[in-house]
Amino acid sequence: MNKLNEYIVRRNKRNPNFAKLVEQENINLEVAIKVRDLRESMGMSQRTFAELVGKPQSTIARIEHGTMNASTRVLSEIAQATNQRLTIQFSPNFN
Repeated sequence: MNKLNEYIVRRNKRNPNFAKLVEQENINLEVAIKVRDLRESMGMSQRTFAELVGKPQSTIARIEHGTMNASTRVLSEIAQATNQRLTIQFSPNFN
């Protein structure tokens, strides 16, 4: 177990919701990276990408900064507008 996981286990003992918060932040970060990579691979600014997907630029910025819990609906809209297929995957969590 690495030091980060040990810290999460210790904090979770004091606050049972801590591990859930960490997991949500990890998901937000993964989504942020995927959306930014997609946008950059298309050679688009956030504003142009936002126009393509029909969302405000501020929404794209919040997704890319990991500060928004992007719903599957929003991610599906992004996928459809960019001719991508949205896939969701469950993986084992090895703490």
